[in-house]
This record gives sequence, structure tokens and C-alpha cells, in this order.
Amino acid sequence: MIRHHNETATQGHGRSPTRAGAGELIDEYILGAATRYEESIVVTLHTDEPLAVAVAEAIHTGDVETLRRLLAESSGLATARLGDDDPDGMSCTLLHVATDWPGHFPNGAATVAALVAAGADVNARFRGPHGETPLHWAASSDDVDVLDALIDAGADIEADGAVIGGGTPLADARGFGQWRAARRLVERGARTTLMDAATLGLMARVESYFTGSAPLAPEEVNRAFWGACHGEQQRCIEYLLARGADLNWIPPWEELTPLDAAQRSEAGELAQWLRDRNAKSATELT
Repeated sequence: MIRHHNETATQGHGRSPTRAGAGELIDEYILGAATRYEESIVVTLHTDEPLAVAVAEAIHTGDVETLRRLLAESSGLATARLGDDDPDGMSCTLLHVATDWPGHFPNGAATVAALVAAGADVNARFRGPHGETPLHWAASSDDVDVLDALIDAGADIEADGAVIGGGTPLADARGFGQWRAARRLVERGARTTLMDAATLGLMARVESYFTGSAPLAPEEVNRAFWGACHGEQQRCIEYLLARGADLNWIPPWEELTPLDAAQRSEAGELAQWLRDRNAKSATELT
């Protein structure tokens, strides 16, 4: 799956200031809005305001020097939100700006460090149709360097709110096929569900779910099997199929069978293997 964040507060910027003019833009904004930043107040900036444009550009170009200067000159900027405060509106933090799709912005880890040092909340939530943290976004972009920087700064590796089933950053990484981030999250201690383990090919973890006396619910086995096909994990696929997985199960989140999931992942050999066992696509079952 290809990750595209919802139309976030970092999109739709207006003119881009030069580095030399960034300080003037700060003064222009503060005087024009008659606003004084206080550390205890979370300010929301509209994305076309000069200060919002300046700080977003510094983050996305990896200009850490300018970012630090902006943070120093505008008390409270580190905790500011970009977007709007309307009931149906959306807003995000500067750490979300640093982790927005497609990620991998220059000096990403240093940017995270600068923002956290200035007071940014590493676990702040997106405000809108979901409540993802910056770590969710880094995981969704397969940005391992920034992911590590966030965890090192105290990001909650088990935070809920993902667009994938309201789950953790690992759920996002697994669902969107961001395999480096998914494996790094596991290395850093993220807990795994059976579906997570099967999708990543973690056989020992998969087998551990079948050692208890109580049988697993069929849907849990089917989810894991579907995930293994999504992740092209042949051993897990064979193991789960032998334990009753439904070869043609369709999940509630999208109309794709395990065969469809394998084909979308461009796993040609696996798709043929499934076909040889009478697997069908969703269109063939309707």
C-alpha cells in the first residue's frame, strides 16, 4: 500500500521566504497579528502565514540553523500547531511537518533533536480524522533515521491512533508495506500481534500463538494469513494454511483476497503458488 497522509496542515504553503528574510517575516507576523508567544499557550498558525511558511521550509530543506533561530526568536513556536482550530478542521505539530509524507527530509534526525530541545511534544497528536503521532508518520514513510530519533526522544512506540485500524506505528508500517520501519520498530521493542508477526515473517512469534490450549479464532488466523500474503512470507503462509486459514478470505477493510494482496505486492511467484491451490481474486468470487 502506498502511504498518502490526509491533506495535512503542511500542504498548500504560499510564497517561500529567503533565509535572509526569515527574521523580517517573524516580526511582520507578530506585529500584524498583535500576538506575543507565551510558553504556556499553544498557538495555531494558518499555513499561509509567513512564520508557518518559514518554519516549514526550514524543516523540509533541512536548514537546522535557520530552524533553531526561528525557535529561539519565537517563544512557543516549538509547540505551535499548523492548520486551523475549526471543529472540522485539521492541525499538526512541527514534528508532524518533519515526518510528513514522503519523509526522508534532509537532516531529519537533527531537525527532530532541535524541535524536542526547544520543547516540542514528541507524542503530540494530529488533530483531524485520525490522531496519529509523529512516530506514526515516520513509520508510514519508512524514515528509519527519524523514527530512531523520535524513539530516542521518548516517543511512545505503542501509541494508538493509526489510520490502520487505530493501531500503533507498527500497524501503519505493516499496513503500508514500509518494511524497514516495521522491522526497526520490532527491534526497538514494539509489541507484535499475530498479524504483525506473520506479515513480517517472524516464525517463532507466529508459532507461539498456537502453543496455548485455547484455539485461535478463525478470523485471527485469516488476518494473519492475509498479512503473510501481503508481506510475501511463504513459510508463514504455509504454516497458517495448514492451521485452517481461509485461502480466499476477504478482510473488512478492503475487497482483496490473499491472492489480490500478493499480486498488489508484486509477489508473482507467491501469487502463482496460491493460484495452484485454487486461490481466487475478489472479482472471481463475486
